[in-house]
Amino acid sequence: MAAAIVLGVLGLALRRLARFLQELGPYLWPVIFVTSGCAAAVYCSRLARRRAARRERARRLERLRMPLYEVDALSPGQFELAIRDLMARDGISARHVGRRGDQAADVIGRDTDGRVIVAQCKHTMFGGRVGSHVMYEVNGTATPVHGADVAVVVTNGGFTRDARSWGDRNGVHWIDRERLRAWAEEGRSLHQVLGLATPASGRTGA
Repeated sequence: MAAAIVLGVLGLALRRLARFLQELGPYLWPVIFVTSGCAAAVYCSRLARRRAARRERARRLERLRMPLYEVDALSPGQFELAIRDLMARDGISARHVGRRGDQAADVIGRDTDGRVIVAQCKHTMFGGRVGSHVMYEVNGTATPVHGADVAVVVTNGGFTRDARSWGDRNGVHWIDRERLRAWAEEGRSLHQVLGLATPASGRTGA
């Protein structure tokens, strides 16, 4: 009995819907056309805004310069994002990956020659120096874990003498305050700062 009642109500609703659509017939397609046109216009408008925002970001990145006093004022997380943006400015497709358990990688990028660049970022507000243990950690994970062709540690401070020497011997690049000034403030490319071969295509900095 209950099923019959439900079916009866459903049948009545369908008949009323059919009658409504029949009465609406002469106006149905114009309504559909207008509705579809409005939806398409909204979609195209949103797509155009997203594209314009991407173009504006690209223009900002091309002009990106970061004086060291601005870098010093950043939080550690903001410093990682700044390094990502500097890499993007130089034509490197970069993404921020820094988080708890990041296995000594904060930014991973790929240049136009396909080289994977893994950066570990060490921000300090007190002119601190990065020690050798950081270089060991990066060396141990950059290639095995992250597939790096180039591993680099970046700081707005300095490195101990042992850290610099160890990095030079074992292929872990380092960017200290003066190298960061050349990269972020003066606009030299990451490839130039690290002494890497310039990519065959794409932007490589001023």
